[in-house]
Amino acid sequence: MIQPEVAVAVHGLTRHFGAVRAVDDISFDVRAGELFGLVGPDGAGKTTTLRILAGVLPPTSGDAQILGTSVLRHPEKAKHKIAYMSQRFGLYTDLTVLENLHFYADLYLVPQSEREVRVERLFRFSNLEPFRDRLAGQLSGGMKQKLGLSCALIHQPDLLLLDEPTLGVDPVSRRDLWLIVHEMVAQGVTVVVSTAYMDEAERFDRLAFLHRGRILATDSPEALRAGVTGELIAVRVDRPRDAREFLRGTPYVRDAVIFGERLHVTVDRADQAIPRLDRTLSQAGFAVQDVRPVVPTLEDVFIAEVRDAESS
Repeated sequence: MIQPEVAVAVHGLTRHFGAVRAVDDISFDVRAGELFGLVGPDGAGKTTTLRILAGVLPPTSGDAQILGTSVLRHPEKAKHKIAYMSQRFGLYTDLTVLENLHFYADLYLVPQSEREVRVERLFRFSNLEPFRDRLAGQLSGGMKQKLGLSCALIHQPDLLLLDEPTLGVDPVSRRDLWLIVHEMVAQGVTVVVSTAYMDEAERFDRLAFLHRGRILATDSPEALRAGVTGELIAVRVDRPRDAREFLRGTPYVRDAVIFGERLHVTVDRADQAIPRLDRTLSQAGFAVQDVRPVVPTLEDVFIAEVRDAESS
């Protein structure tokens, strides 16, 4: 079988800030043309990892090969093939939408003969054509993100690095941003995206769960969900925190975690455990409103991985 080309190869990457290990000996590969996710909460090490991959922050140890170039030895060499969009992308608020695009085209040395076609194409992706003459400072948050992404794409990079691009963005703009990203992937661009939103993690071809600077697991969303041991039951009950602690002391319950307004309870056999859960909780004085089996989400997988990592 022919192995897919690797666009990003990370080996033992570590970054210290004083006594803090923001990134702690992580390794993973990103295949060419893949949509890859770095998923985890604030402080997990996502931004630091992307800054190292973009060549703007040197690693303390380890290395990463970006399109065949070492970020440790040659951090500038691959930059012309990369687009990096940070959480606060450098738009110029006193320039219009079109002027920002032309400014970044100048920075990336885009030939004059190709600019008009590229700009019009990006306008079609982003739906920013009606706002081409509006100052960037007068755009909404979601429109600024779409403009930032368009500016990052003006030189047609081989690798796109996006640091939480939908953070604080309205639902419509969030959908539009993902449409642009998926279009780029369909055209063969390799994309690495960081996010704290577990629902967005479902979009990735593969992803790495990050927690406190370390990788907990790396695989496709389907494989990660399939790797969950036991079966899951959602329980709606009053005093969920008390119910969680009570259930964690019950022999047939593997674990119980708060999941929104419900408890997610892990057991060996859901069909056998459901009537026992209802009866056990009721006898203990809890008001049970609903007990039903559910399919594990990536958030369930992440919680389980964190629990395993912290108990080991």
